[in-house]
Amino acid sequence: MSKESKLFDIPAAIKSIQHIGIRQWLLKEYTKSFIEARKGKLKTFNEHKFELHWLENIPRLVDTTLDRAFKPGTSTTFVVHDPKDREIFAAPFSDRNIHHFLYRVCGGWWDRQFIDDSYSCRPSRGTFYGILRIWDKAKRITNNFSEEAYIIQMDLSNYFMSLPRKRLYDAIHRGLYRQFKKYFHIPEAYELYTICDFLWYQVIMDDPVTHAKRRGSIKNWSKLAPGKSLHDQPYGYGIAIGNVTSQLASNIYLDSFDKFVHCRLGYKYYGRYVDDFYIMVKKKDLKRAIRDIELMRSFLLNEKELTLHPKKLSIRRIDQGFKFLGARIYPHCLIPSDRLQKKIKRILHQLRTDKLSDDTIISYLGLTKNLHAHKFMKRFFKEYDLNFVLYEEFLHRTRKANDIIKDLRTSHWKDYEAYLKQNSQQ
Repeated sequence: MSKESKLFDIPAAIKSIQHIGIRQWLLKEYTKSFIEARKGKLKTFNEHKFELHWLENIPRLVDTTLDRAFKPGTSTTFVVHDPKDREIFAAPFSDRNIHHFLYRVCGGWWDRQFIDDSYSCRPSRGTFYGILRIWDKAKRITNNFSEEAYIIQMDLSNYFMSLPRKRLYDAIHRGLYRQFKKYFHIPEAYELYTICDFLWYQVIMDDPVTHAKRRGSIKNWSKLAPGKSLHDQPYGYGIAIGNVTSQLASNIYLDSFDKFVHCRLGYKYYGRYVDDFYIMVKKKDLKRAIRDIELMRSFLLNEKELTLHPKKLSIRRIDQGFKFLGARIYPHCLIPSDRLQKKIKRILHQLRTDKLSDDTIISYLGLTKNLHAHKFMKRFFKEYDLNFVLYEEFLHRTRKANDIIKDLRTSHWKDYEAYLKQNSQQ
């Protein structure tokens, strides 16, 4: 149903390093990472600044890596409102090159270690994959909704802000060792392993609070809920949200918890998206599942130093419907959740401005394409005076998505009404 991320070819890397040397190999790899890091960042000042002198910046980055002198740079921290207030630490563009390099080396190997029902930030295992999986599980455990079953949904308190950095690095280090260990007898492989281990240590153990620039009013931070800022955390806890390495690391850290619930406790109908997870059980197993919540709580606290959110634990009958990943899931339909509807309305409201990139608009419209959202979208398009024909074109992929979005930004609802009138006359 989904394709795996590309596995880093260690033997090919060894052969290339033996042929051209580690410095030249890193120059090539960091250039690839630079190209990856530019995606979605072409309009930013930091990208332009780095790109202007990239022929000097990339060799400098390689040399600091080989000299084990690399240190994460100064992040920019700010608060976003989407829809809740969240603190973001944006890494400098040079650091993003390192992040993408580490992801390309380690991401594919880790992707093969994760269970199928870990949905976050994995190739072809994103939001809609998670929605389809939970819907399929709901059908199977209820025998197509003819039998009574329950879903227990849980959440972790302040996940990214609470991650113990030393334990997180240890988990990544163990995985990196397993990935490279059969090649340790080859000097080039061992050198590459030590380089990756050094970079991971620098990225994970860095405390961005100590060298970050604030953007925006200090009052923005006062609006954050308790525990939602790295500035409030004890030393050694919390990682920045948004970096590609943070996304991978968050999955790595909870991989052992996934296997504890799925394999040791034996919950076949289990899934997790970042810090939100669920189990599904038949009615006869509900009491046992409620008792096992304490085992999960104890595992998270003792093994991971994480806490189950005391107010975000819900138990519902599956046939009554439930929310997950922006969808309200019912026996025979998938409807956009209230929060997703609000986001879509905000997207459509800002469509004619330059505030939103085409990629952002496409991602949200793409999510509605997979839900039973036609009547919602028709109402929203009329409300914001947009041509609904273009949305239907987007659904059926009759043209390139970017071309449709370009037309949509200047369209009007009357064009849709004219289209309907013309078709009725024919």
